[in-house]
Amino acid sequence: MVFKRVLGSLGVGGPVVDTVLDRGSVRPGGVVRGQVRLRGGGSGCDIEHLALELVARVETGPGGEEHEGGVIEEHEGGVVFDRLRLSGGFRLDAREHRDVPFTIHIPWETPPTELSGQPLGADLGVRAEFAARGAKDHGDPEQLIVRPLPVQEAVLGALGRLGFGLIAADLRLGRIAGSGQKLPFHQEFELTPAPRYIHDVNEIALTLLTGPDGMEVVLEADKRGRLSPGPSTRHKHLPGGPGAPGRHTVSHEGLEHRDWTGEVDSWIRALIQARGARTAPTARTGAVAAGVA
Repeated sequence: MVFKRVLGSLGVGGPVVDTVLDRGSVRPGGVVRGQVRLRGGGSGCDIEHLALELVARVETGPGGEEHEGGVIEEHEGGVVFDRLRLSGGFRLDAREHRDVPFTIHIPWETPPTELSGQPLGADLGVRAEFAARGAKDHGDPEQLIVRPLPVQEAVLGALGRLGFGLIAADLRLGRIAGSGQKLPFHQEFELTPAPRYIHDVNEIALTLLTGPDGMEVVLEADKRGRLSPGPSTRHKHLPGGPGAPGRHTVSHEGLEHRDWTGEVDSWIRALIQARGARTAPTARTGAVAAGVA
């Protein structure tokens, strides 16, 4: 365990802080517990407040640069997408060891960071914010590992069985027009087409917005390379809301009673037809895509 010395303005002997999580992984909508561990420096100091933040590294465009300010509360290390105040003012004496327990609820839209045990590249963390003498600093983030919900696994597994391949699963700044999205960013799965659709589309982009009652599915087709020109304009052209081609809503209930492979395939066909693309003849489905099944 490595403690980070914070509040350098207090001198070399300032306090140090570390965030420790009690469990290895969580699903969207779940709960994470842990402790913020404080260690006093060479002299005591009055702590003004202690808070906990959920942070994400978020891309803003084709170049993959990270968001470093703007309309979203942000500090070095990523976009803050949730915050919990742990404590008001207190005295941290010299060399004092103090552990502050916490429980934080993970937002339903929090993107998965792994699938079938394989990392997706999404970088999420939990870190402490610490203020004293008018200065503010942050401990190093503790990695947050998020597993997909069963409904997300159902859709991604169906795409794998159909032969779609995973290119990337980037976090992108901005909200999808016409959706119920709440977080300031979303996860975009970029997929190579299944063999039966290889002459119809270049790529498929998929976003899964989960909530307590179900999941919104947003599909986009037939763009080359990185699908997004920027953080705020990328989905303005998408047709309509729920019920339009490329937009679907599914429940968390009854997953085992649905033909996910057939249903997801029908979504893709409808999307291609709506764009006026030629529908390919029925062909082999191809191998399960690594990292998607």
